Amino acid sequence: MEYKKSKPHKELEPFIHFYWELKGSELGKQCERVFPDGCAGIFLNLGDHCLTDNGSVSIEFGKTYVVGAMTTFKDSFIESDSYLIGVCFKPATFGNFYKYETQQVLTNNTIEFEKSSSFDVDKILHNPFDYLNRFYLDRIINTNNQLQATINDIHASNGRITVPDLSRRNFTTVRQLERSFKKHIGLSPKEYSNIIRFQHALCMIRNSDENRSLSDIAFECGYYDHSHLSNEIKRNTGIPPSQI
Repeated sequence: MEYKKSKPHKELEPFIHFYWELKGSELGKQCERVFPDGCAGIFLNLGDHCLTDNGSVSIEFGKTYVVGAMTTFKDSFIESDSYLIGVCFKPATFGNFYKYETQQVLTNNTIEFEKSSSFDVDKILHNPFDYLNRFYLDRIINTNNQLQATINDIHASNGRITVPDLSRRNFTTVRQLERSFKKHIGLSPKEYSNIIRFQHALCMIRNSDENRSLSDIAFECGYYDHSHLSNEIKRNTGIPPSQI
């Protein structure tokens, strides 16, 4: 598979992580596994049909799909002539471009997008990333992210801050924080924090030297022990830490 990423226009950087492009290869069907990161996304299929959501959802040519935040890994099966183009939003920014009642209905789901909000197949082919920049620059509904300060607190602690502490720091109640996170991200604050902690541990495992034990990483990331960390890694990735 050929995978390419591109940064968004400077004015879109507060809302969009990156654009991406994925093409199949001559090797035939291949599996692309994605780990949870707390982000929603949208993508368009410009090639042959393929399967996502562990094989349960068929992605058809010319259709645009929205993907909610995930609580576990997800497999897509890419065919040799598959060609996908997509957008990875930053947490809680989907509503800056689209009117959606709540992100919670999208959690762990891939859903065909309504035609009025879909990408234009003919226009996107010429220069995909330029098209996406123009599309989203023209589509900004608002520039506020009411959860940004709370999200910053979670990332600053690498996911180790408690929900009561989050609510106190951001002058709200635990119940209101729960409602806001489920509406704008699709996850509870605890679920989102656990994903950020997992991502931090995953990064440490990938970048640590051979002398760094799993127990050391578990302790530093706030897990009870190496077994707790191993179970979290396997739940989020489907594979043990030794295969990361």
